[in-house]
Amino acid sequence: MAVRIIETAPYADQRPGTSGLRKKVSVFSQKHYLENFVQSIFDSIDAPPGSTLVLGGDGRYYNREAIRIIVGMMAANGFSKAIVGCGGILSTPAASHLIRKNGAFGGIILSASHNPGGPDGDFGIKYNSENGGPAPEKLTDAIFERSKSISSYMIHDDFEIDLDRIGQSQVGGMIVEVIDPVSDYADLMESLFDFDLIRTLLNGNFRISFDAMHAVTGPYAKEIFENRLGAAAGSVVNAVPLIDFGGGHPDPNLTYAKELVETMYGENPPDFGAASDGDGDRNMILGSRFFVTPSDSLAVLAANAHLVPGYRSGLLGVARSMPTSGAVDRVAKALNIPFFETPTGWKFFGNLMDAGRVSLCGEESFGTGSNHVREKDGLWAVLFWLNLVAAKRLSVEEIVKEHWKAYGRNYYSRHDFEEIPLEAARASMETVKARFPSLPGSAFGKYKVAFCDDFAYTDPIDGSRSEYQGLRIIFEDGSRIVYRLSGTGTIGATLRIYLESFEPDQEKQGMDAQEALGELISISRALSLLEEKTGRNTPTVIT
Repeated sequence: MAVRIIETAPYADQRPGTSGLRKKVSVFSQKHYLENFVQSIFDSIDAPPGSTLVLGGDGRYYNREAIRIIVGMMAANGFSKAIVGCGGILSTPAASHLIRKNGAFGGIILSASHNPGGPDGDFGIKYNSENGGPAPEKLTDAIFERSKSISSYMIHDDFEIDLDRIGQSQVGGMIVEVIDPVSDYADLMESLFDFDLIRTLLNGNFRISFDAMHAVTGPYAKEIFENRLGAAAGSVVNAVPLIDFGGGHPDPNLTYAKELVETMYGENPPDFGAASDGDGDRNMILGSRFFVTPSDSLAVLAANAHLVPGYRSGLLGVARSMPTSGAVDRVAKALNIPFFETPTGWKFFGNLMDAGRVSLCGEESFGTGSNHVREKDGLWAVLFWLNLVAAKRLSVEEIVKEHWKAYGRNYYSRHDFEEIPLEAARASMETVKARFPSLPGSAFGKYKVAFCDDFAYTDPIDGSRSEYQGLRIIFEDGSRIVYRLSGTGTIGATLRIYLESFEPDQEKQGMDAQEALGELISISRALSLLEEKTGRNTPTVIT
């Protein structure tokens, strides 16, 4: 079996973002497109001869074909072992755990996260470093630079591999080990949480509904919730990963997880509901007719971590992304532990975790996690909540309202305007930024501007500087409006507007969030000339 060197030419659009490279399937399936990017990774990571890589994905369309190509390229590029999930399946947090557990040099994860799948859907690829976390910016920049000059790639393409059979095979001089993608991760969860206590809860009259959204967490949730914890059969729905996610949008929010929302707000709802996304790193938590915002979820987990075995000895610190509400900040202050505000992107948390500075972290985009891996982790968050419900003997709603009583409530919402032409979205952002010099001291009804900026961050661990991370308008009472352009879509741009207002008075904490934030919503639209610049006045998604 000989290594083939294939001549190629660069593609101009292979800059990876914070979540890797995401494009339409039709783009990835172009001749040499995937191969160019993978070779650019291998040329940039400087892996020693004989290194091991972890490989898997969320099962979306083109996953199997991509795995075969990448295995052939790994063998040709001198790797000694590929650890691959059976069926090509690996959730993102499970892949992070496998990298760390096996001392692998890194891993390649195939996913476009919460984006739709299928032949007309999206595909993605990202490289995770040996700490199990997303590649740092200096490495993704190097990969992009290499992609602009690549002229050839190396591959073995004459081999057989059975992705559906656990065991070992040989490709060139490389061992391909196909493993059970679930067991190691499930064992890790069992080491962190009180499975006996949760099992007692689920064996009573407590009912749960977990919607895997026909994405990667189905097999994991079946094993953990139904097999190990004894939840009733059928507690996990949409559990079979499908190449098109059943035609749905695997994003666990109130808009796209419609089936779960209808269940939890319907007649005789379960006590607890949750969902995860395409690659298993996001989560949504619901009680009976009650929604937990991701920002509140992070704060509640931090405040109650001492009730969970894996965190009983205390937290090293906590961190949140800048757009996430300040609810967890007050928890950190009360616990007298360090707190960090970072740009959006899990790699910033990874640096803090590797340095022993934080234990828990979270983003407002339904991502929560801890230092057990170096990715956000959907099922971990669900288990954390179940552990808290079992330990406190309170409902989800009671736990959140207890938290508000103790710490105050951050009314918070994110308005996503998806698939806006990029230039229109940029024009709206520039309109806001152009107002910055005149905004401090200006009053908008009861809201008076304290300061405004384009958020920048100097990493306290490696000293790297990240600028232009989102436009912030901070009012004197601590309320905020934040504007960001998101790079997670593949069509146009997503303009996100974040709104936050703090309410310490328990008597005023029961309002609907959109009603409580109504004045800030109006201010945000006026300052950005949103409708004039984009033609849009209704969000695609509100969370």
